[in-house]
Amino acid sequence: MTDSSPLPIDPIAEARRQWLVHGWDSAADGMAAFSSVMRAHQLMYSRVDSVLKPMGLSYARLEMLRLLSFSRDGTLPMASASARLQVHPTSVTNVVDRLEKDGLVRREAHPTDGRATLIVITDSGYTLVEQATQVLNEQVFESPGIPAEDLRSMTAILARFRRASGDFIDPPVRPEPF
Repeated sequence: MTDSSPLPIDPIAEARRQWLVHGWDSAADGMAAFSSVMRAHQLMYSRVDSVLKPMGLSYARLEMLRLLSFSRDGTLPMASASARLQVHPTSVTNVVDRLEKDGLVRREAHPTDGRATLIVITDSGYTLVEQATQVLNEQVFESPGIPAEDLRSMTAILARFRRASGDFIDPPVRPEPF
C-alpha cells in the first residue's frame, strides 16, 4: 500500500543508520538491501494490483492464465503449473478453483496418467489474459519508473542472488539446429 504523500525521510536509510549506531555494522547493508527489496515489492505489487483488480484478476491468477496461454495447447498438469510458478500445490489449487468458477479454465483428466489433472484455459481465459497483459504492459511494464539500464542491472543482480540461493540452475547450452 502506498501513501498519498512521500515520507520526509527514507525509513530504510534511517534503519541502516540505527543498525550502525547499535554496532551491527556487518549486517547493516544486508538489512537495508533486504528491506529495500521487500518495500519495492510492495510498491510494484500495488501498481500491478491497481491495473488487474478492475479486470477481476490478481497477479497469481494472471500468472496462471499466462502460463497456460504460453503452453502448446493451453493445457498443463497441475503439478507442472506448481513447479513452473514456484508455488505450493495448494496455492495452484486455490487459484484454479477461482479461475474455474469464473469460467476462465477447466479441469480435465490426464489422458495417460490417472493420478494427474490437467488445467485447460478456456476461450474466455485466453481473451482476458490477452487484454490484461496488454493493459499491464502499457500501464506498468513499459514505464516501470526505473531506467532501462538499471532494470537490466537489477534483474541480473537478483538473478545471481536467486541462483546462489538455489532458486534455479543455468540450463545446459543447447546446440544450434542444423
